[in-house]
Amino acid sequence: MLHEEFDTPADLREAVKCFWYNRWDFGPQPSSFEVLPDGYAEIIFCFGRVARDGAVLRSPFMMGLLSQPVTFSAAGRLEILGIRCYPWTVFDLLGLPSGKHGVHTFEHPVAQLQPVLARHLQAGDIAAAVAELRRYFLQARAQLATDSMLFKAGEAMRKAHGAMPVSEVAAAAHATVRTLERKFKHSSGHTVKDVSGLMRFEQVRNRLWHAPQTNLAALAQELGYTDQSHLSREFKRYSGTTPAAFARNARAASKEIVAFVQARTGDAP
Repeated sequence: MLHEEFDTPADLREAVKCFWYNRWDFGPQPSSFEVLPDGYAEIIFCFGRVARDGAVLRSPFMMGLLSQPVTFSAAGRLEILGIRCYPWTVFDLLGLPSGKHGVHTFEHPVAQLQPVLARHLQAGDIAAAVAELRRYFLQARAQLATDSMLFKAGEAMRKAHGAMPVSEVAAAAHATVRTLERKFKHSSGHTVKDVSGLMRFEQVRNRLWHAPQTNLAALAQELGYTDQSHLSREFKRYSGTTPAAFARNARAASKEIVAFVQARTGDAP
């Protein structure tokens, strides 16, 4: 597997975390792989066949915030270009109504980029494909008014890795809890608590992937869980497995085919 990440232009950083590219050669027989939840929404352009529940996904599609792991299958060569967005900006960036979507296709002019991006990838020019995405989303961002409340709230949540009470997030955004929750739900389809929980799970997941020997009690204290049992319950809620089982698998598993958005583990401290 080849994975590359590309920086976001300064004028786009309030909305987009990064752009990224993945390439796999799965072989002739379909292979399954799992994507775990985290605190980002992804716009996914696929070049190759990727399916979910036996149905081939039309490109582009969106990976919204997940509450449970999602299993995909692919065969042959699969290339992906992704735009990793903050969940409170992705719908405004696309001009779409927000909602509690997981994996879903959507009708949007951004689909017109598919053949352009395909030509760049066929020529082996990944940088040119990413440049096309940067141009498109810079133009889209320029047409949006900046919501400083959501930006400040999001920054506070990310710096705290999700381990911040809603009241403190509201204070950081200079807003009341009621106003923040209303605007956050309108922009992302989720509550502040929903997104914070996923951010915190993501930190645990990343830490255990990179350092399976991590002490869970210490990690629970560091990330603001009540205790180790609380961490374990939340981890199983999002992953379907216990932290200990995940850590064992991390020790044994090849890091080559984990998930096509699992390169997000690079965000771990």
